[in-house]
Amino acid sequence: MRTDWNPLLRDEFDKEYWLELQDFVATQRSKTSIYPTAADVFQALHLTPYSEVRVLILGQDPYHGLGQANGLSFSVNEGIKIPPSLSNIYKEMKTDLGLSPPNHGNLETWAKQGVLLLNTVLTVEDSKPGSHRNHGWEIFSDRIIDVVSKKTNSVVFVLWGAAAQKKKALIDLDRHVVIESAHPSPLSAYRGFLGSRPFSKINQALSRFGVESIDWSIPHL
Repeated sequence: MRTDWNPLLRDEFDKEYWLELQDFVATQRSKTSIYPTAADVFQALHLTPYSEVRVLILGQDPYHGLGQANGLSFSVNEGIKIPPSLSNIYKEMKTDLGLSPPNHGNLETWAKQGVLLLNTVLTVEDSKPGSHRNHGWEIFSDRIIDVVSKKTNSVVFVLWGAAAQKKKALIDLDRHVVIESAHPSPLSAYRGFLGSRPFSKINQALSRFGVESIDWSIPHL
């Protein structure tokens, strides 16, 4: 991991859970299709250096369909049908900021502005949602949340849904802002995600921190 995350996370790589986790993922890749590709597993950390993190949007596990997962929470590669949760995120972006939804689901433009798009689990088996939970990824992602919480600059943490909101205990609430709502999934979006205006709330918090706002617009292809 040739980024400024490396010295912060290096201690994890010698721990028993990490070695067992990497062995598990490698074994699974040798037997079946695992997403995202090995090259994209840590894409969130590669695109958003620790020093530049201003916002953390927490997802769960990667999309489990062919070609969907690209290492960023809620994001899919160009040419892939926009998943329902992301479609609802785009609807809320339109309601909140008046921004037209793009014709693709790649959120790299957010990641490159300091929005860490982190999943709590970083791999999944094809067509088996949640299949790589409880194998160690949660320990690693908790560590990432912890080191972001220790940043000297204030960060906005976005926790959508009950699973993400359980991570609130890892965040220093005296120095950071937490924005919570229902998950954007079609199963729960109408219970409080739609109409929650998270994007303007994030930028308002960044403004209070004296930090430049995020440009949430995503260029069309």
